[in-house]
Amino acid sequence: MFLLLYSVTYTSFADELPVKQNKPIINIPAAEARLASKSLLLDITKVNPNKLVVVGEHGHILLSSDAVNWQQAKVPLQTTLTSVFFVNNELGWAVGHDATILNTVDGGATWQIQQYMPELEKPLFDIIFKTPTEGIAIGAYGLVFRTNDGGISWHNEFHTEFLLPEDAEYLAEIKKEDEEAYLDEASSILPHFNRLVLDKQTLYMVGEIGLMAKSDNFGVTWEPFDDIYQGSFFDISKTKQGDFLVAGLRGHVFQSKDNGITWQAIQTHTTALINDIVLSADDRIFLLANNGTLLESKDQGQSYQLRAQKDGKSLIAGVWFNGKLIAVSDVGVKLISL
Repeated sequence: MFLLLYSVTYTSFADELPVKQNKPIINIPAAEARLASKSLLLDITKVNPNKLVVVGEHGHILLSSDAVNWQQAKVPLQTTLTSVFFVNNELGWAVGHDATILNTVDGGATWQIQQYMPELEKPLFDIIFKTPTEGIAIGAYGLVFRTNDGGISWHNEFHTEFLLPEDAEYLAEIKKEDEEAYLDEASSILPHFNRLVLDKQTLYMVGEIGLMAKSDNFGVTWEPFDDIYQGSFFDISKTKQGDFLVAGLRGHVFQSKDNGITWQAIQTHTTALINDIVLSADDRIFLLANNGTLLESKDQGQSYQLRAQKDGKSLIAGVWFNGKLIAVSDVGVKLISL
């Protein structure tokens, strides 16, 4: 089966980075798999109090009303999917490898391709919408795509505000001498962008090399935070008390009580990579990490208790659902016993 892609163009605050012309592609739909809920799954979201959606390898997207029984959705690609987001009960998006963006208008039962660009050879890691039409997706090497029409078209942005001064000078020099070399360097010089969180009108992003930034115009321009750590961050969250938490490599967690002006390192007594922050309905904070590491805080993130999972499998993402912690891992969906 052949499929024509939606239009994709490149825009930039400094330069336009052209991409190869899109050609018709052969897409193979995700196969129905009886054990899909036990396969590698990379993200989970709570659409409403009665519905969960998870995404993962081989284009698997699954839906459940109880976190026990799962129904596989119809997905037009077998690409690994890394993140899923719903703006309301019916309208959602998923992103993944090959700069893939999928869309659903029926609550996740069926999905359509909005973007698939294997020629980029870059994954997208997160996606968020603030309205049914305004969305942004981020990924490896500073990859950013934006839509203002619900995904009918996606436009790539090159955010020069994340360039180090010496990198900006380097790009300017090689642009004068070799346009092709400039395009190659520009497409790989930025750090990985890992996670987006929207808090009212402010959008937050964390990523590689200690990247933390905020935007008051939905990512059109970004204001990087001061450096507090040179390792990667994989999640940022605002607690019910209004504090910010960021978490990432080697068990590093930092807390801010003044909207990111100052940060305090929090001891976790683990070196496991922390993938996700989950807030419970009863004011607990859970940190989901590799190697079966689960950390629980009952004091607004000041201290954490280790709740090691016996199977040692990585906890990649999670949600609080009907009074339970539901996580996804490299062995599928896990109902965490607390």
